[in-house]
Amino acid sequence: MPATAADRFSADRFSTAHALAALAALTLLRLLVAAATPLSADEAYYWVWSRALAPGYLDHPPMVALWIAAGTALAGDSPLGIRLLGPIGAAIGSFLLAQAAYDLLPGTPHQRRRAGILAAALLNATLLFGIGTVTMTPDTPLLLFWTATIWALARLHATGRGTWWLVAGAAAGLAATSKYTAALLAPAILLWLIAIPALRPWLRRWQPWAAAALALALFAPVLAWNATQGWVSLIKQAGRGGEASLLRALQFQGELIGGQLGLATPIIAVLCAAGVALALRGALRRDPGWTLLAALTALPALVFIWHAMGERVQANWPGILYPAAAIATAGLTGTWRRWFAPGIALGLTLTLVVWTQAALAPLALPMRLDPTLLRLGGWQALADDIAATARSEGAAFVASDNYGHAALLARLLPPDLAVVGLEDRWALFRLPDARPTIAGQPGLLLRSARRDDNPALRDWQALEIIALLDRARNGMTAEQFRLYRGTARAGEQPAALMPRPDKDRTP
Repeated sequence: MPATAADRFSADRFSTAHALAALAALTLLRLLVAAATPLSADEAYYWVWSRALAPGYLDHPPMVALWIAAGTALAGDSPLGIRLLGPIGAAIGSFLLAQAAYDLLPGTPHQRRRAGILAAALLNATLLFGIGTVTMTPDTPLLLFWTATIWALARLHATGRGTWWLVAGAAAGLAATSKYTAALLAPAILLWLIAIPALRPWLRRWQPWAAAALALALFAPVLAWNATQGWVSLIKQAGRGGEASLLRALQFQGELIGGQLGLATPIIAVLCAAGVALALRGALRRDPGWTLLAALTALPALVFIWHAMGERVQANWPGILYPAAAIATAGLTGTWRRWFAPGIALGLTLTLVVWTQAALAPLALPMRLDPTLLRLGGWQALADDIAATARSEGAAFVASDNYGHAALLARLLPPDLAVVGLEDRWALFRLPDARPTIAGQPGLLLRSARRDDNPALRDWQALEIIALLDRARNGMTAEQFRLYRGTARAGEQPAALMPRPDKDRTP
């Protein structure tokens, strides 16, 4: 017998309850992984940002620093505190994504509700989302606010109420204060309005323009900071690019495709490609929902493909395509649906393997088979070796001319051993100037062996190598370092005294 409306409503409530329970369990697991996994150098660097809050930084806008500051205020100055808002933001983003799919995809309410759950499941099963939710980088808040923008536009599509423009503008502005890649939202939304005749009247109403003004107002402090610093951050990002050549372009395009096959996981990557193709076909029919999804995937994809003609695209950059692509993929029918369960199962399994290796490192794998080794392995043991050498040498401080290494040492070395960052970028931070403190004092300089053996002497009277140190985990070497001994002098290079973890706030 065919199902009645009451039966379908009961089934919907049952599936929704199960989906929410699964999301809650996944969020709890992510919090546990976030607490157990060592910090990477980049995360430690962003933690330094949170201890020197500013409207902007050389590399990115300030949202990641604000998230870390909020997380450490709530959960202590620990890996969990630094990453706290990542799993929570992912849970919120998953809910918003499911709601957006419900509003944008065709079908009965029952079909759209199931598609929303499926879209959220697909996104959560990607390695990009799995790794990004237990680490803290600018992509973490970016993906939440990018998804929130899609959700607000989907609500606009479903209700026709102009107030949703203001919500979309606020979300887009917060995305822009997370990462400059959010600038791709504006042309995608404009393309959507122009492509759909029924939406063009919005261009003559005040709400979209007020939304744009709101987004710009939220981003204005970042622009003001750049203006006072000679536009250093925007110039750094705009300067990305390289000289085009056929061989390099082929290499970079291959890396771009390979990176997405890895981060999306292979089955979900193929499904998402089919979903984007479906969205493009819907856009040709001028369907508003499909056109929005097509604009939010195809346009950024073309930008990254163009960029890869001259320079490498980092695998995480196209992550902004994933939310809209997951929604479009949930709209696939027929044979494609047979691959949903295997794709989600494979993605979650790979994510669990990466989490286990990152947090517990049960396997001794070489670096080519273990991507967690390079970023996470052996830092505490290296710091212990440096601390022991500093004691035996009578060093008053340890310095590094690599920003990530300096930040990690600040978290891992004993609190009574000063840590100094030696690099021009530190002039942009409101951190104590270390030069008056370290001038004339004996110290150590840590440098990766991958760099040349000619460290600048702007801050040293002389330097000599006293040790070669390995950063290793389970007997597998991730990186080798040279440790220099020298006496500091007050040079011209910026030397910042690194902040240290607030032990009183660590649970």
